[in-house]
Amino acid sequence: MKKFESMTDEELALQYAGGNNGAFDELLARNQSKLFTYIMFVVRDQELANDIFQDTFVKVITKLKEGKYIDSGKFSYWITRIAHNVIMDWYRQQKNEHLIEPVKDNDLNNLRGESLLDSCREHEIVNEQIMHDVKCMMENLPAPQREVVYMRFYQNLSFKEIADITGVSINTSLGRMRYAILNLRRMAKSHDILLKTI
Repeated sequence: MKKFESMTDEELALQYAGGNNGAFDELLARNQSKLFTYIMFVVRDQELANDIFQDTFVKVITKLKEGKYIDSGKFSYWITRIAHNVIMDWYRQQKNEHLIEPVKDNDLNNLRGESLLDSCREHEIVNEQIMHDVKCMMENLPAPQREVVYMRFYQNLSFKEIADITGVSINTSLGRMRYAILNLRRMAKSHDILLKTI
């Protein structure tokens, strides 16, 4: 097991593809928590998240064994994209994708997180409450919008990376973010929630 600890995820994936089953145990241990958190955030249901997680790793195993993984230095993005595809397949089967119509204004600046680390405790409390409110409102966004917000603000991925993982164009990723921001602003206005941090 010690020999696996010094390997990258990409090296482990190639080792497993070459028949070393122990390499997969290390890959799973390294990636399961982050991947499950992503899945849970998108689907918001523990049982469904467990099913999707298992389906994802079945697909990961299958693709590795079929030699469909190429070491690009981004194994975690590769498995996140597989998870995304499994989630979207589930939504398509359920015919449960609802898109909310955009409203007039669009401004991505209200969700920037740079000012959250203010040294004043009062400001920290206010900012924590704002982020809590944002997370609660995000639960009401359609899954594609919730997913892009999560990837952008919680995983710090670029829109190009988001587009690659989700298998859509950068414009579609930007559009989903735009609609998410518009919907968050609409929800904030209807519930008198201040979104600007201080």
